[in-house]
Amino acid sequence: MTIATVGTIAWAIMVICWYVIRYPFERRAKRARVETTRRGAAETMRMLVSFTGLGVLPGLFAVTGFPAFADYSPSTLQVALGMAVAILALVLFRLTHKALGKMWSVSLDLREKHKLVTSGIYRRVRHPMYTAFWSMALAQALLVPNVVAGLSGLVGFGTLFFLRVGPEEKMMESAFGEDYRLYCERTARIIPGVY
Repeated sequence: MTIATVGTIAWAIMVICWYVIRYPFERRAKRARVETTRRGAAETMRMLVSFTGLGVLPGLFAVTGFPAFADYSPSTLQVALGMAVAILALVLFRLTHKALGKMWSVSLDLREKHKLVTSGIYRRVRHPMYTAFWSMALAQALLVPNVVAGLSGLVGFGTLFFLRVGPEEKMMESAFGEDYRLYCERTARIIPGVY
């Protein structure tokens, strides 16, 4: 088995683990009443671009080898680093879901009786879910031995992040007012002490 194959398999395992972590929260969220939503055509497009970069293109590569012109041979160190970043991403992803509990939503929604979560991993970072997704996109870039499929996660998720984080924070400020503004003052968006 080549190191390129190991990387692709590690990426697939990361995606499976991501789904296993998310599935129970997704089921529970379908039963919870949404009080406020900012979903719409723009949000659907952002989600589609992100899903294409983090799922469709690398999945297509893993199954068919397309686009073969962008293949390269990764180093063992690169794939090992990708596996470490994937583990970090999954740990962050799990901690985020655990902290949010019933407040979790796949999109820009506020639940009935929604509470501002500032405990657990949210104590220092406002958007640890985005930190987890940035980490997954970086792991994908390191694990998938194809320039197009590997980097598509950074482009796809980056598009979603930069177009969504502003509206999301405005929605939270509108819902929680001064509490959210004070929370923003003492936390970073995605990397403690950096951004």
